Amino acid sequence: MTVTDNAANRDAAEPEPIQAVPLKHPGQWIAGAVILILVGLFIYGAATNDAYRWDTYAKYLFEERILSGVGYTLALTVLAMIAGVVLGVIVAVMRMSPNKVLSATAWVYLWVFRGTPVFVQLVLWGLVGSLYKVISIGVPFGPTFVQIDIQQLSLEYVFVLAVIGLALNEAAYMAEIVRAGISSVGEGQMEASVALGMSWWQTMRRTVLPQAMRVIIPPTGNEVISMLKTTSLVLAVPFSLELYGRSRDISGVNFQPIPMLLVASTWYLVITSVLMVGQHYVEKHYAKGASRQLTDGQLEALAAANKTIVEEGK
Repeated sequence: MTVTDNAANRDAAEPEPIQAVPLKHPGQWIAGAVILILVGLFIYGAATNDAYRWDTYAKYLFEERILSGVGYTLALTVLAMIAGVVLGVIVAVMRMSPNKVLSATAWVYLWVFRGTPVFVQLVLWGLVGSLYKVISIGVPFGPTFVQIDIQQLSLEYVFVLAVIGLALNEAAYMAEIVRAGISSVGEGQMEASVALGMSWWQTMRRTVLPQAMRVIIPPTGNEVISMLKTTSLVLAVPFSLELYGRSRDISGVNFQPIPMLLVASTWYLVITSVLMVGQHYVEKHYAKGASRQLTDGQLEALAAANKTIVEEGK
């Protein structure tokens, strides 16, 4: 019997490959059709309903005051998130510090700012002028170098208070996110860093935090989107030049709140969509090396290595 005959017998003995036929799910098609019909009816009803005032919506969508509100909303979001992330990292490191005083201080901070609503916190920040009429900076019980009269400050002061209120609240949540990311790094990494002579702070900065970014980035992106929407609460400070405050002020003049709310919602959706795209690419960047899916170049290198091994075995 030749080698060709053996190969033919093996081919004859092997069963034919199974042709898998996917199951049909008529219920899913019916549900999808019902949803499309309902969406179509809603769009048709909204387009033909005069109460939506689409002419007013189109008039104010790119109105100067609305665009100015968008700018203030973005400024509040960016500044509050930057300050919140920096402070959150500091609080997270304090929370995990072996120093009991630092750990207890961080725990109290988290307890206060996570345990009270952000709206209440912003209201309190708006009442700072009633609690502290003058802020003095200098030597305790000694000479004063700078004295600030809070009740005489301008609109920029209210904007700063809004940023501070948002940032302090956000820092409490970012601290827990950072702490979760730090905890995801294996203890062997810290032990190796200590063995190399690094201090605890150097280990956190050079070894742990860079590796923890893979876990920290996704929830941080969600926090940025959440912060964008939370800026609508700074009316409690009160600061009313952001997007929702502007739309509310305009609706108070033209008595058409529905189209103005739609204008604000449209801009929130646009900005959120851009942030979601940016979050996707940032997550993809920090996920390098974590996926088991090989690139084309890696597959070619692996195939070449296997071919070399086979040739050497022969």
